[in-house]
Amino acid sequence: MTSSATTFSIGSTAAAGSKVGPYSQLKASSAKSKSENHLISFNGLKAATSIRHDSKSLSTGSESAAALKHSYVKKALKHDNRTQYHVQPHASYKVAVLGAAGGIGQPLALLIKMSPLVSQLNLYDIANVKGVAADLSHCNTPSVVTDFTGESNLPNSLKGSNVVVVPAGVPRKPGMTLDDLFNINANIVKTLVEAVADNCPDALIHIISNPINSTVPIAAEVLKEKGVYDPKKLFGVTTLDVVRANSFVAQRKNLRLIDVDIPVIGGHAGVTILPLLSKTEPSVAFNDEEVQELTRRIQNAGTEVVEAKAGAGSATLSMAYAAARFVESSLRGLDGDGDVYECAYVQSDLTELPFFASRIKLGRNGVEAFVPSILQGLTEYEQKALEALKPELKASIEKGVAFVRKQPVAV
Repeated sequence: MTSSATTFSIGSTAAAGSKVGPYSQLKASSAKSKSENHLISFNGLKAATSIRHDSKSLSTGSESAAALKHSYVKKALKHDNRTQYHVQPHASYKVAVLGAAGGIGQPLALLIKMSPLVSQLNLYDIANVKGVAADLSHCNTPSVVTDFTGESNLPNSLKGSNVVVVPAGVPRKPGMTLDDLFNINANIVKTLVEAVADNCPDALIHIISNPINSTVPIAAEVLKEKGVYDPKKLFGVTTLDVVRANSFVAQRKNLRLIDVDIPVIGGHAGVTILPLLSKTEPSVAFNDEEVQELTRRIQNAGTEVVEAKAGAGSATLSMAYAAARFVESSLRGLDGDGDVYECAYVQSDLTELPFFASRIKLGRNGVEAFVPSILQGLTEYEQKALEALKPELKASIEKGVAFVRKQPVAV
């Protein structure tokens, strides 16, 4: 296979990552971010919620408003057989998308390209990514777009990255469970995370490849064997469960969607997905039938899309939207915004399980704090569902760990 690396540049340099610090207990913060002003323009991807903790309201921000304020003049240049398009950006972070030519990767790359915080967007895939980069380079937003084709170019796609997003892998097909994806996607994630460990060990790593309940533990084991594991910087992206919960509840209860926020805990497959409807903001009452129906729909929403597409794909667009929202939240945290909260599947001590999805605070080093109160005051239904999901989630975690331990990591 012939490798290529074509750059579509909108020129700026990426900022280096921060050093690791210990986890902290969650406290309300009134810190102001230098990114607040120019983040007004990320087209709805900024989380719009109100979080209550210890009787204090902690806002994660208001919904983004307009498109990017500035237009950029494109100038084509030729250099070292690469095409470059230069404009003057106001961004500082480098993001790599691994699997950028796929059904999730392409719309995800487009949405990341819209972020005013991104100065460099590297797109990697084993094929068909050159055209994606060329297409995206025509968007007048402040980021460099560079394509990297083939395994020989994987290291170069990662060097200097602040955030690495991994949507690579095969999608679900009708009748396929998330576990059916395991053997294929497990190897893909293992290989890609090995490259991340070698080339940008300080980057925040966002795992999208399913089954997340197992692929995140796979990534953790690879990073451990490489000697670069930082639990604060490894995330399973479960934002789609929150996005779905917010949408379904807003529709059911006729609420203004921008006001709705529902934490979703546990994992990212079937019954391991547990929306905490009792903690819905704004406060709203649900009868028992509504709780059961909404919970089941949120848990099975992926299957709903797979069946609706009738073999033509899985939940690619909504996943791309949710993943882009989490990327933007991570970048806001890196940029010093002191008020960034999302749900994510991370190493956790909130339960006896080593990995667990819950609400976290994001900061300059990744996970800055957990929100322990998320597991307090659960309804009887939620408490029973939490206990019921634990055996399945535990088995998925152990499956991922065992996979890596059976296959040596190249050190």
